[in-house]
Amino acid sequence: MPRPRKPANPFRYFHSSPEVIRLVVMMYVRFPLSLRNVEDLLFERGIDICHETVRLWWNRFGPMFAADIRRQRVSRMKGFRHWRWHLDEGVPCRLPP
Repeated sequence: MPRPRKPANPFRYFHSSPEVIRLVVMMYVRFPLSLRNVEDLLFERGIDICHETVRLWWNRFGPMFAADIRRQRVSRMKGFRHWRWHLDEGVPCRLPP
């Protein structure tokens, strides 16, 4: 019986740590900053990267981080007994019985 394969590490070919990559992508997505603004803010913190690196990481890891956040949000909402998704709101809410 073949052993199940571990999922490949998406950060394996990058020289930066996963924490720095996550910080860069979340800064760019969460706040209304340009690529060059993120580059400047990180340079002030001692992280010297190019704005094109920010764009590359955002394109590569942004969907993965969004899927993780979505998965965590749904798993938290499944803890409620009566949860439903409403198409007009897109937010789960608890309905009275």
